[in-house]
Amino acid sequence: RSPGTTGAAHARDKPDLGPIGISGGTGTLDNRKNTREKPYTIDHYRRSFLKRLGITSAAAAGATSAHGAWGGKTLGDAFADFFQQHYQRMTPAELQDTLERRERKAQRQYGTEITCKDTPPPEGVLFGYAINISKCKGYRDCVEACARENNLGSDIRYIHVLEMDEGNMNLELANRNYEHDTVPVEGKYYLPVQCMQCDNPPCVKACPVEATWRDPDGIVVVDYDWCIGCRYCMAACPYAARFFNWKRPEIPAERINPDTNYHGNRPRPVGVVEKCHFCTQRTRRGKQPACLEACPTGARIFGNLLDPNSEIRYVLENKAVFRLKEDLGTEPKVWYFKDR
Repeated sequence: RSPGTTGAAHARDKPDLGPIGISGGTGTLDNRKNTREKPYTIDHYRRSFLKRLGITSAAAAGATSAHGAWGGKTLGDAFADFFQQHYQRMTPAELQDTLERRERKAQRQYGTEITCKDTPPPEGVLFGYAINISKCKGYRDCVEACARENNLGSDIRYIHVLEMDEGNMNLELANRNYEHDTVPVEGKYYLPVQCMQCDNPPCVKACPVEATWRDPDGIVVVDYDWCIGCRYCMAACPYAARFFNWKRPEIPAERINPDTNYHGNRPRPVGVVEKCHFCTQRTRRGKQPACLEACPTGARIFGNLLDPNSEIRYVLENKAVFRLKEDLGTEPKVWYFKDR
């Protein structure tokens, strides 16, 4: 079978992952504290100054023209975006207004209607992934399904499938841009990588404005409206799983997925960092991730780590699982295993 197309690759996508630590076991999963991590106190002086400065500009713009070429909703949305609060400090009314602005912005940019929701993390759930690398054949169906589901342009892919030599676990020697007539290739195996949704995420600690955090269901999310594009989180991630949005995704209106989530697949602005979010628009509503549904070989297993009867718990308790770079203490929630 011919492998899928991963889109244009650029140099910054090449991972600097180095040798990996491998160990079995899962640790204790049942009694995790399931509470939202509160943001640290943020200095408001700069934004307060800009807000006072903007009041004068807004008044002048309103006095000049209420229905000009850049007036009406467009002008009001621009100022509302500029003074938008951090997601975790928004009132319900402010959040609803923000969601409606995202919908209007998508209509203006892409000429199509979307629905932007804010689906909260489900209670009593801690999401995790297990991947059977014996079954992965390098087809990359997961890569393209993820791109379609999450409204990605051609220059960004949240999932990369690494082609590895049999018996070798050095990720620096992996080929992520393989282009063969057919796969799998004899003497090779295939290792899908994506955001590991770490329990101890170094990216969260590196962000200077608290635009990324770990939710109670274990998903590390990004507030695209708060991200300043400094890319500190990209430097801190040991899995090279975050990507900078250099340009607006060029997606035809008919290809836009209109069912979006605020911390998920809604169209992102230019100049921010994005990554895999376990398809929050699906998984937080009881569905499976798009990559899992697209896998033709059944290599992917996703579920609630806190449910002792879930398939993923069975895998973790009965298979020889390992995690990438486990020695770093990031506590990734993506496990790998092979059939014996």
